[in-house]
Amino acid sequence: MKKHALSTRIWHWINLICVTVLFMSGLNISNAHRFLYWGDYGFAAEHAWMAVPRFPGWMTIPGHYNLAVARDWHILMAWPFAVGLLVMWVAMLVNGHFWRDLRTTFAEWKPAAVWHDIVQHAKFNFEHSGGKFNFLQKVAYGVVLGVFLPGMVFTGLAISPGFEPAAPWLVEVLGGRQSARTLHFLFAWGLFGFAVLHVGLVLVTGPVKQIRDMITGGKA
Repeated sequence: MKKHALSTRIWHWINLICVTVLFMSGLNISNAHRFLYWGDYGFAAEHAWMAVPRFPGWMTIPGHYNLAVARDWHILMAWPFAVGLLVMWVAMLVNGHFWRDLRTTFAEWKPAAVWHDIVQHAKFNFEHSGGKFNFLQKVAYGVVLGVFLPGMVFTGLAISPGFEPAAPWLVEVLGGRQSARTLHFLFAWGLFGFAVLHVGLVLVTGPVKQIRDMITGGKA
């Protein structure tokens, strides 16, 4: 058996490209109006709950401020990102990956077990018995796959021009168009934080083997 299923590997690399372009083009879009609000409306800086820094060209797509081009890149990557996530969830449920590798048990949520896992992570000891991932890995992947990534899709739809008339209930559920925009921004940076942590752990646990396994599948 392979350590990583073919569907997981394909989605992983496609999603990496999509998220990278979406994030960098999103920073360019953010430069157009650097203030975040809650509710339905927000225009003035004094009504914002947060002012976002202006991001330099080396962090954005394109490398200079251009709202129209940035939106084109954003929309171009949004579709494979959303469809890929849906396909990945279907594959995880069908092939048992979710139930077998990502599902947590009641025993894993006990304070003593959680603390033990935290201590082992702090020691860079990732060995564990049973299953592919330990508790903290399951929780991290669960938050990303179940909250951050779907949250990006739904909040992205809610703030897309012309979508609100088609599904006003989505905007209402998210607390208003400006709230959806704020959540979209927070989910994006949550994914960025996960990516930094993920890459860091790969680097300390053998990057060559980890990357090779995500390409070839590796051995279970």
